[in-house]
Amino acid sequence: MTTVLVAHFITAAVAPLLVRLWGRNGFYALAIVPGLATVWALFQLPAVLNGGTLAESVEWAPQFSLRLGLHMDALGLTMTLIAAGVGTLILIYCARYFDDSEPGLGLFAGVFVAFAGAMLGLVLADDLIQLFIYWELTTVFSYLLVGHKAEKKESRRAAMTALTVTTFGGLAMLVGMIMLGETAGTYVISEIVADPPASGPVVTAALVLIMIGAMSKSALFPFSLWLPAAMQAPTPVSGYLHAAAMVKAGVYLVARLTPAFGDVVVWQSMALFFGVITMIFGGWKALRQYDLKLVLAYGTISQLGFLIALLGTGTRAAALAGIAMLVAHSLFKATLFLVVGVIDHSTGTRDLRELSGLRTSMPATFWITVVALASMAGLPPTAGFAAKELALGAYTHGGALDTLALVGLVAGSTLTVAYSLRFLWGAFLEKEGVRPTPVHAPGALFLAPAAVLAGLSLVGGAASSTADPFLAVYADTVPPGPYEQYTTHLALWHGWELPLLLSAICVVGGLVLFYFRNGVAWLGTRLAFVNPERNYRRMLAGLENLALQVTGSTQRGSLPVYLGTILVVLVVATGIPMVTGRIWAGPKPDLRLWDTPVQIIPALIIVITCLLILFVRRRLFAVILVGIGGYGVAALFYLLGAPDLALTQFLVETVSLVVFVLVLRRFPANFSAPALKGRRIWNMAIGAGTGVVMAMLTWFALAGRQEPSISEGYEAVTREVGGYNIISVLLVDVRAWDTMGEISVLAAAAAGVASLMFVRRRAQPRKAPGGVMALSVTKPPEPVKGHGAVDLGDLRIAPRNMHVKPLWNRTWLPGADSLPTERRSIIFEVVSRFLFPVIMILSVYLLLTGHTDVGGGFAGGIVAGLAFIVRYLAGGRFELYATAWVQPGALIGAGLALATGTALGGAVFGGDVLAGGDTYVNFGFLGEAHLTVALIFDIGVYLLVIGLILDILRSLGARIDEQIERDAAHADETSRVEARAHAEEVTS
Repeated sequence: MTTVLVAHFITAAVAPLLVRLWGRNGFYALAIVPGLATVWALFQLPAVLNGGTLAESVEWAPQFSLRLGLHMDALGLTMTLIAAGVGTLILIYCARYFDDSEPGLGLFAGVFVAFAGAMLGLVLADDLIQLFIYWELTTVFSYLLVGHKAEKKESRRAAMTALTVTTFGGLAMLVGMIMLGETAGTYVISEIVADPPASGPVVTAALVLIMIGAMSKSALFPFSLWLPAAMQAPTPVSGYLHAAAMVKAGVYLVARLTPAFGDVVVWQSMALFFGVITMIFGGWKALRQYDLKLVLAYGTISQLGFLIALLGTGTRAAALAGIAMLVAHSLFKATLFLVVGVIDHSTGTRDLRELSGLRTSMPATFWITVVALASMAGLPPTAGFAAKELALGAYTHGGALDTLALVGLVAGSTLTVAYSLRFLWGAFLEKEGVRPTPVHAPGALFLAPAAVLAGLSLVGGAASSTADPFLAVYADTVPPGPYEQYTTHLALWHGWELPLLLSAICVVGGLVLFYFRNGVAWLGTRLAFVNPERNYRRMLAGLENLALQVTGSTQRGSLPVYLGTILVVLVVATGIPMVTGRIWAGPKPDLRLWDTPVQIIPALIIVITCLLILFVRRRLFAVILVGIGGYGVAALFYLLGAPDLALTQFLVETVSLVVFVLVLRRFPANFSAPALKGRRIWNMAIGAGTGVVMAMLTWFALAGRQEPSISEGYEAVTREVGGYNIISVLLVDVRAWDTMGEISVLAAAAAGVASLMFVRRRAQPRKAPGGVMALSVTKPPEPVKGHGAVDLGDLRIAPRNMHVKPLWNRTWLPGADSLPTERRSIIFEVVSRFLFPVIMILSVYLLLTGHTDVGGGFAGGIVAGLAFIVRYLAGGRFELYATAWVQPGALIGAGLALATGTALGGAVFGGDVLAGGDTYVNFGFLGEAHLTVALIFDIGVYLLVIGLILDILRSLGARIDEQIERDAAHADETSRVEARAHAEEVTS
């Protein structure tokens, strides 16, 4: 099972490359992985039929009772076959649906395969927290797929609506899962289902929250509005989302927990009430739609309500009907969405008011649709008929609640027949006053996936008795209802019984509703006084207005005010208790002024620079003083015996100083004088108070120690993992989880900095001088006149028909030619030629020796970043584009992926997450090298830090350069216009 999931995510990673190489035919290759997963799942059928299960698990966080577990039983196998099987056919369908010129097709392919992998992970997860992670992954991937056409406002809005609604439900569900896991004493789903906790207030609240999550995911009322909006997605996405993924996640969750909690009143009541209401609501809305996709979307809402009601009832008969209807729905809904895509491609429209006569012009498509609609309407001899007969029979021998549910299900089924007829009439039959629609005949490969799914609907009906033993394995986990007199079975024919009569009533009722469709439409318009989407928009607008009001009254946009407020609260909240508690009257720590008198020098530098900052007027001087203070801290670290910390502090301070100077180019040279005078005393008071409080906290912490310091064991731990650098071992071995979090924050910070500077996509191709196309991330615009020309043969930009010099034969620092003469420094350019390779070698040295000596991936990455800073300062922004031939985002992503992969590697190979290891490798005359798993993790950190610095340089360096040049060009043009106007005025 783990192999299946990993294969999907690896395939997703390489999907953009395959599509780039093979175009849309790359989807055929991508379909192989879910196809093999389907075949593998079919081979597990014999074991599952005998009541067996497959299980894999790895301890994740034992102290929190968390593990990475996968579990496949009858329900998991059914969902795996649906998710992988339908996914395979839809990927094949994509190969004919899309054109090679479709924008972002490679990214779409990768996200789609990852979506399928996340859905498989969800249905196989055997841990509540793990299930939630996959649950949210499907949310994120569906957001990307629905918003595939990001240039369209409707697509962006639909994606955001789906994300907002399902995330709200997901958070509620997470709280419920934690409550349930803590009450049960385990988060293992199979253990909870086998031995559920006793019903009580906590369990009841947990089940309500979990049901809310399932309802939001499966678009039950009142969370239904996001699903019709998601029809902005390409048709293959809609087909997969409705038939096998996303919306089926909520249905699966209800089916998974019903064997344990089906007898809990709140669980059963919520499933029946909201399920039946949704079934009727969705069916009624479907009768008023004119877009074929919207007819199916509201039909899906109706069917999802049907499924939740069946699977949440808590009886064996309803469970068997529910699992059968789940399979039948996946087949006919996928078929119908694929048919809609075929119609849209062949006619250019999905509006049923514009379609006419397709029955004769597209006969194969017509008959495929007839089979799928028959299954959706519950007509023989399809799988839908067998499942619906069983569903209606499950409520015919019950009490009052079952009778009410049966009335609702009959009403919903009647509406299903009506909108099925509406779909068939609207898409294929002739209409008065509408000319026959011109058709471009679809190819056989385009129709093949829909034909296969329709054929399975027929086979599923004819072979329903054969499928009964398999589906009954899940149904047998649910106890029989109090009114069940006999064990029900799935079959195409049960005789002349009440369910058959009810089915006939549904068909007749549906025919009547369809015949009086104009009257139904009129009535629907009169009753449509509640618009969920409009109410949702109003609610969001009100929430945004409230946020603006609160933010406007509490946030002033001033960093000094925010920082001052935080520090004042720190001083008051911690200072007063310590003063009133007279902490100095207690035990006194062993204090000394210094270990060596030399330490007083950096300490005085720090104090003096902090005081001087309060009195300087120029921003640049203040930045320099801050840098000097930072270097003083680095010196103090070194004198205190922490060379690794000193090196890191020194490097970070250097990069920060450069970034400050780059940003200051867009700020006034001086601070505002009035504000400076009024704030100086206040700042000094806050600073002094904060310093005193921190000194008191240090005193209290040292004096209150009761046990030996944890640092006393660091040296032994360092030796144990084969290292000698305590700091590095702490970062990449002992506290590697902290480092994972920190580098994730760094990646997010890089994205945030870049998003402030780049409005457009940075990877978007842009024209460069001479009509050339950019090969790097962001191609600079044409330089300001007089700034010199760029040697295009030496940069990585050139006309498509122009020969570009090989790397080893290019001029050093070609970007410097684009700088104006007054900005060039020949000495600096020459020095940088020697510095760049030396600094890069030093960075690699620090990376490799970090485990045993001063250095590490973070320090090495900063040093490498400094090398690129040198190139940028010497050659300008054009040189930065020429030097950084890998996109910063790619470096950040690669670093994060490498670190994450290293962390998960231990779990994959049977150990723990972030498990370490080391070995010695003999390289002959080069000597023996000590290699550790932590080194791979450190390489990930190294790449991420380089990407971060490059992103900052491009955002705060090159981007600001571009703005300055544009402003200068505008000012020059304005001066020329004014001079020309003045000359004309003088002449006249």
